[in-house]
Amino acid sequence: MGVHDERGRKLGSALYSTSSQIAIRLLTSDVIAEADLLPLIRQRIDNAVGFRENNVHDSDSYRVIFSEADLLPGVIVDKYNDVLVMQVLTQAFDREDIRRGVVETLIQQFPTSSLFERVDPHIRELEQLPARESQLIAGKNFATIFTLNGVRFYFDGLGGQKTGAFLDQRENYAAATRYAHGDTLDCFTYQGGFALHLARVCRSVTAVDASRTALEVAEGNEQLNPALRTCGEVEWIEGNVFDLLKDYSAAAREYDTIVLDPPAFAKSKRNVEAALRGYKELNLRALKMLRPGGILVTCSCSFHVGEGEFLEMLAAAAADSERRLRILEKRGAAIDHPVLVGVQETQYLKCVIVQVTE
Repeated sequence: MGVHDERGRKLGSALYSTSSQIAIRLLTSDVIAEADLLPLIRQRIDNAVGFRENNVHDSDSYRVIFSEADLLPGVIVDKYNDVLVMQVLTQAFDREDIRRGVVETLIQQFPTSSLFERVDPHIRELEQLPARESQLIAGKNFATIFTLNGVRFYFDGLGGQKTGAFLDQRENYAAATRYAHGDTLDCFTYQGGFALHLARVCRSVTAVDASRTALEVAEGNEQLNPALRTCGEVEWIEGNVFDLLKDYSAAAREYDTIVLDPPAFAKSKRNVEAALRGYKELNLRALKMLRPGGILVTCSCSFHVGEGEFLEMLAAAAADSERRLRILEKRGAAIDHPVLVGVQETQYLKCVIVQVTE
């Protein structure tokens, strides 16, 4: 549909939803005919694939299409080795001809890969779309083994969060290994992303998550990488991270490296204040347990908590813990999750690596 401002000036063409809080998603600054829509989408997919081919290295897995960031609002596609996972998030991309065009273009670009559609029932309900089951669209496999920075992981299209794993942290996993050392505590480890990377450089690694299912996958991932471990076996602990940090702090446990990679605490603006309290509690307890010279890798995937607010929280936690911190790196999502200027939602992940100086 063509979009104009209140003065009647042309803004471009957009995809329209009858149910979403985001009623229109701008597709192009040109006003295009219906017949031009599918060729434009195919070209955008080709452009997205080309961008990753030029910029993603040392990995067989990455985000192929990142919705608005690739000018394809409402579709996500991730690549796990030889399996593509697609998520359709809007009415427009669920339209049969557009869906078919996306599928055909992906199969053309990745002819040796399977294509699996992972359905989020809640999103389809919000978009008032008919119920659909997750399904294998092309190929034979929805499970595989993929590699990030030389570390191998199991992938199952039917399990896990998001499309199955967290590809946006790929470059942050590698960055953390440049500084991590000694005895390490990885909080909210999920399927062991940080833990297994840091096991290559640290003396010991303890990894904590509340999900037994996630930890079982993490333990399987560890068995895929025996040659990479320098720390011996990783200790996997099922538990609530807030309670565990409280207990460990009371017991005067100390670490050289701590990773905090919690789920999003702020799903909306009204949750920001509570989210910042949660982040501060985590970071305060972690800082108290770090030895001098210790490394804290602290993350937030809450879009509604900005980088400035996150750094202010970290400064307050440092003051309350009477620790002085040196920022080593401020990072975001991996390059396959590009940030589109003017679309702040594409800049959601914060990863700050700091060192305790005293």
